[in-house]
Amino acid sequence: MSQENKIGSKFYRWIDERVQLANLRKFMAKKAVPQHRHSLWYYFGGMTLFLFLVQVGTGILLTLYYRPSAEEAYESVQFIMTEVKFGWLIRSIHSWSANLLIAAMFIHLFSVYFLKSYRRPRELTWLSGMFLFVLVLAFGFSGYLLPWNELSFFATKVGTEIAGVLPVVGKFTLHLLRGGDDVTGATLSRFYGFHIAILPGIATMILTIHLLLVQRLGMSVPRGVEKELERTKKPLKEVPFFPNFLLHDLLGWYVALAALAALAALMPWELGKKADPFSSAPAGIRPEWYFVYMFQTLKFIPAKILGMDGEVLGIFGFGLGGLFLFLVPFLDREPLAGRRTALFTGIGVFIVVYILTLTFVGYRV
Repeated sequence: MSQENKIGSKFYRWIDERVQLANLRKFMAKKAVPQHRHSLWYYFGGMTLFLFLVQVGTGILLTLYYRPSAEEAYESVQFIMTEVKFGWLIRSIHSWSANLLIAAMFIHLFSVYFLKSYRRPRELTWLSGMFLFVLVLAFGFSGYLLPWNELSFFATKVGTEIAGVLPVVGKFTLHLLRGGDDVTGATLSRFYGFHIAILPGIATMILTIHLLLVQRLGMSVPRGVEKELERTKKPLKEVPFFPNFLLHDLLGWYVALAALAALAALMPWELGKKADPFSSAPAGIRPEWYFVYMFQTLKFIPAKILGMDGEVLGIFGFGLGGLFLFLVPFLDREPLAGRRTALFTGIGVFIVVYILTLTFVGYRV
């Protein structure tokens, strides 16, 4: 045995004594992933994780130069894009990966929904995933203001005003988000704190729980595949997680990286004009694409419905929709399979079509 192999063997034994690598190897050797016609959707979870890691890495690099104040935020981003080597590329990757992350999260969420992967015993996996989905949207909302440009300033003003119309808690929520009565430098500092400290801390904790649950319970087999196997008496096909599924997952990461690099290089994220709190909002102002369907819905709702504020009813409706998604594992129970399950599938189709339609209308109007 060569000297290098001896050193490697000693190092392995040293690590094995402390973290029990043998148990990890046994787990990796036994772990398998179901293989069926819907297996493609499994890869969006890993793709979402990869894009989140890209966000963390590029976000740390941007933090080295970013200054969270109304006087310096815009200029610091401008400095990153014009003076820092490859700063424009890092910022473009951060911005594009944020959008791709949310898109991948939407796909992952609804693929899990339609495959009924929230069924017992995976209710907690679904709940932790829903919390992560809400946190990712919060990341997008808080990060949008940080460049302190014209579009982000007025979009944040509109978004926080919507939160402020809530009965009882509206004024408190408005002040909590803005740090005052209006969108100012205090709002920017507060959003920066949310974006780089509070949200990452919560997200890391819930993501760890989510990944542990996925590893503990494995990947769910769609109910339709289970019924087909019961009818045909065929065994479920599985592929080893390591290295087969892991290599396929890494290929998905590579595809996401290629798309990200192409978008960042060919369509660099623009900075726009610096925000001027005393100017009027530009025509056609709207939030980022993942909130457009909500924004467009509130625009369509009449000011008063049966004597009640239409905007409040709209927000209440979205709240009920979010609550439904959180509770769906407990509503779509196994004993109620059949027509009830088909009903939940129909509700899911309606939600997806509604989001796509209102988003399209929002950009056309």
